[in-house]
Amino acid sequence: MSVVLLILAPLAATAIYLLVFAEDQYASTTGFTIRQEETGSASEFLGGLTQFVGSGSAGNADVLFEFIQSQGIVERVNERFDLVEHYSNGWMRDPVFSIWPQATIEDLLWFWKRMVRITYDKASGLIMVQVRARDPQSAREIASIIVSESEVMINTLNDAARRDSMRNAEADLAAAVERLRAAREAMAEFRARTQIVDPQADMQGRMGVLNNLQQQLAQALVDHDLLLQTTESGDPRMRQAQRRIEVIQDRIAEERRNFASQDVTVDDTDYPRLLAQYESLRVDQEFAEQTYRAALTAFDAARSNAARQSLYLAAYIRPTLAQRAEYPQRFLLIALTAAFLAMIWGILALVYYSLRDRG
Repeated sequence: MSVVLLILAPLAATAIYLLVFAEDQYASTTGFTIRQEETGSASEFLGGLTQFVGSGSAGNADVLFEFIQSQGIVERVNERFDLVEHYSNGWMRDPVFSIWPQATIEDLLWFWKRMVRITYDKASGLIMVQVRARDPQSAREIASIIVSESEVMINTLNDAARRDSMRNAEADLAAAVERLRAAREAMAEFRARTQIVDPQADMQGRMGVLNNLQQQLAQALVDHDLLLQTTESGDPRMRQAQRRIEVIQDRIAEERRNFASQDVTVDDTDYPRLLAQYESLRVDQEFAEQTYRAALTAFDAARSNAARQSLYLAAYIRPTLAQRAEYPQRFLLIALTAAFLAMIWGILALVYYSLRDRG
């Protein structure tokens, strides 16, 4: 009796329902993935500055996978194809595989996940979608709408990426221009304040004077040594040569002191501080110029990328048209039902005999 009640009767009811009342379902399969444009722009070939612009479609396939299972795509598909009317036609005859006519959007989303099966390979980024419907044409139409709405989603991602890229590139370029302007204004103010265009060139001029004095000192020493060999110690020319050597040495010492202590500008600035200020301003200006060039290149690359579609949906399997109904898989469902009923009956039988033996 327990076998009849728990196994045979439910199995017979299931088999009768599947074979008599369950309506056929036709499946349409489509497959697609997100591809990224591989052709490099001119700025990438010249400077290789894609790191400033940002590229890649990582994570977009995950977004699309979640979108196909979301309420948003159900609403969009339902606007173009009446899902409730289609799937509720057999409600009175086949309530298990149909949706009730008064279904809400939440109910429709639950039923959508039953009728639309999605497989996603994260390693390759391939997405496979199988749509089940009452007839082959409806299944293919729904699958085609899914592909169309997925393309709209990719275009939306493209537009958002382009807007963000352009906005960031414009902000970076504006900041670089402002930094370069400030650096050049600081350099111009320094030159106007010190009245020296290039302290290094000015210092080289002073070094030329010092080198000339050292050459004169060397010549004076040679002349002095020649006089020592050819004249007596009381010769007036000896005193004159010695005096010349002392004057040149004093002038060289004075010039050397000027490099460290003399005020060389109108605002009382010596050479060490003058060079320190100039080098600091020059480094700031060079860094600002490099930043400006990089920002300008990134802006050109972003503008070039904004003019073309960098991401697009590549359908490697177009929505198919079924020739026979594959679902519901009646014999598979009957076999699974029999297996589960037998397992439940076995568990209940073991519990019953265990309780009886203890009693």
